[in-house]
Amino acid sequence: MPGRHVTDHQMRLFMKLRQEHTTEVAAAKASISRATAYRIKKNPDLPSQKQKARGRRRPDPLEHIFDAEVVPLLKAAPGIRAVAIYEEMLRRHPELSEGIRRTLERRIRSWRAIHGEEQEVIFRQLHEPGRLGLSDFTDMSSLGVSISGQPLDHLLYHFRLAWSGFEHSHVILGGESFVALAEGLQNALWSLGGAPLYHRSDSLSAAFRNLSADAREDLTHRYEELCAHYRMTPTRNNKGIAHENGSIESSHGHLKSAIRDALLMRGSKDFDDLGAYRAFIDEIASRHNANHGKRIDAERPHLQELPDRRTSDFEEVVVTVSRTGGFTLRKVFYTVPSRLIGHRLRVRLFDDRLEVFVGGTQLMTLPRGRGHADGRHDQVVNYRHVIHSLRKKPMALLNLVYRDKLFPQQEYRRAFDVLIERLPDRQACKVMVELLALAHDRGCERELAEQLAETLDAGDLPDIAVLRTLFGPDPARLPTVSVQLASLNGYEALIGTAYVGDAA
Repeated sequence: MPGRHVTDHQMRLFMKLRQEHTTEVAAAKASISRATAYRIKKNPDLPSQKQKARGRRRPDPLEHIFDAEVVPLLKAAPGIRAVAIYEEMLRRHPELSEGIRRTLERRIRSWRAIHGEEQEVIFRQLHEPGRLGLSDFTDMSSLGVSISGQPLDHLLYHFRLAWSGFEHSHVILGGESFVALAEGLQNALWSLGGAPLYHRSDSLSAAFRNLSADAREDLTHRYEELCAHYRMTPTRNNKGIAHENGSIESSHGHLKSAIRDALLMRGSKDFDDLGAYRAFIDEIASRHNANHGKRIDAERPHLQELPDRRTSDFEEVVVTVSRTGGFTLRKVFYTVPSRLIGHRLRVRLFDDRLEVFVGGTQLMTLPRGRGHADGRHDQVVNYRHVIHSLRKKPMALLNLVYRDKLFPQQEYRRAFDVLIERLPDRQACKVMVELLALAHDRGCERELAEQLAETLDAGDLPDIAVLRTLFGPDPARLPTVSVQLASLNGYEALIGTAYVGDAA
């Protein structure tokens, strides 16, 4: 409506000034816009004389139910959603049109603005350089990343400085845990080159889940020791209050969007190995930090110096190797060399690996497995650990609990399926065990897998005798080379002659 923001006084002043000045000058002196001045020239009626806004043209569909039924629901259940009330009104009054949803939602919103409960206020904080660093985990399953064709179920540990925006990310294969937090946090601090005064994390509820009271107290103590090692004061936001960690929660979305865009530009979400994917994530974080380089450099002098070394970012447990040739830890069975049966091993659990010790000697590193979400156990099996015993009992392969995990590559599993289909069970198991033994003895696991794929694609069965010939000589048939060592008396005679010559 023309002149709807203009008062009667402004219009009268403009009309008076226009008699002596141009329209633009009169508008400026009357404190109205030029466009409004031209509208007034076309319609000089005062705002108080203009026609009032027209009323409702159609009947109010909520006239008889809003105060009588909707308001009592809002008072009885303040947190109820508008859509739930909408569905309830349609159930009670089938004659209502489904088109009342938006009208009902607007009416409820207006009612709550006047009569609703007070809401929690978020207080924005003024951050100081070098004061606060934040840690959190975010689920990455929605991005569909895979490793060699296998979906990668993982989280991303995310560290951020509140003042400068420095970020560091670390791929986590398991769930939220103290080990994952300790590894990711220390990687971030050493990459940054300093430590803030305070470190804030979430309530660590996922890490505490299913722990006893003593274990929870121990975990809390370890977290406090981790922060104390870097002279940081540990803080936590309240459980379920995400905005208390807002300086990092909000950046999760930006980080995921950057990773999603980078995956699209890459043209593939599949990576050759975990290292390649971690390098991909590191590059994205590096780009972000480069864009904030000046601010990060300005914050670094305010950070605390790092200690001389890292502190432990693992959990240590003691296990005993059973007669089954391995040990069970956190619902996962791991095989080890059979010579360790009966021994007590010290195991360090990292997020992605296990380091196995006998006393102070590190024996091996094993990939870390994870129990299934439904409670079923999993296995991490290396066929080299059991092949010597399996050759003595090949039929044990038929119903072996961890048989599918025993095969080092897909081609071996495929070969066993074909063998068990076309040969008697005993013969199929014997051939399969010999194939695994061949891969172990001749060190030709990958080459043998390729040969098996060609043989099976041709519709043939693997011939163990032909394969043994193909992949080098049988170690048992290699000639024995005897070396005759010379007598030490001959060397003494030579040395004595040399001394005589020098004297002469």
